[in-house]
Amino acid sequence: MDLWEILKLIVYGIVEGITEWLPVSSTGHLILLEKLLPLQLSPEFLALFRIVIQLAAILAVVIYFWPQLWPLKSQAKLAGSRPHGNFPNNCYQPQHPVQARFHPWGSRWAWNLDILALWGKILLACVPAGIVGVCLDEFFEKHFYNPLSVALALILVALVFLLVEKWQEGQSPTITSHRQITWQIAVLIGCFQMLAGVFPGVSRSGACIIGGLILGLSRPAASEFSFYLAIPVMAGASLLKLLRLPVSASSMEVLALLLACLVAFATSLATIKYFLAYVRSHSFRGFAYYRIALGLVILVFMALS
Repeated sequence: MDLWEILKLIVYGIVEGITEWLPVSSTGHLILLEKLLPLQLSPEFLALFRIVIQLAAILAVVIYFWPQLWPLKSQAKLAGSRPHGNFPNNCYQPQHPVQARFHPWGSRWAWNLDILALWGKILLACVPAGIVGVCLDEFFEKHFYNPLSVALALILVALVFLLVEKWQEGQSPTITSHRQITWQIAVLIGCFQMLAGVFPGVSRSGACIIGGLILGLSRPAASEFSFYLAIPVMAGASLLKLLRLPVSASSMEVLALLLACLVAFATSLATIKYFLAYVRSHSFRGFAYYRIALGLVILVFMALS
């Protein structure tokens, strides 16, 4: 593997780290990137590369949201937390009584029931996508993973974004925190997420956000919940593909893969941070217009090739 191929892998890692978390379809971008900057590598290594950089992006979500997602808290932290007031996003926020136990190495810990309930809703919301992924993943990849399907999905979902934003004008969200998400709403958002598994180009985060907005979530709450849902869905799908894949790589390929993963991880962290800050004061119209432009560009490339 020469230096030019390694540099291209880094570019792919940057694109993955940015587009995986924005409602713009990472699949659409990768299809376009493969046309503009094709990788001269074996199909087996390319398949491995796509899976591993996705796992690196997922790790970024886990690290970024660790305080909100890790349910086991030390009693010292529990005692030091305030029961009322405004909290920053990454602060431990107990809302209900907790069940305490002794950790095997002697430190006392307590379970945060809010976070345990959140994980229950996350896993429940992932059931529809999980069923479709296990049963029909190869079928949908064979029939819909093509530039035309992706371009059409990019444009159609963009129009839905514009309609939802228009419909929401003058309305206030009824759900501004994941604690207000009911089990029923979690399942419905999971059904929206399932659409992304069926039709490449829809965007998993985009489908979740649209579902959340329709169901009354604020833009930040819908975006954050879409990140949470990515952990089991993307990790499960990636690991399932990894198990089916005959893995073999040279030492140079492994080093290049690790470098691209580090780039995808760092880019994902930055993207998540700035995206959440952006949606607190902006609509999704800009992303919708971008999706339409990208879809048209893919159609033009198809016509010229």
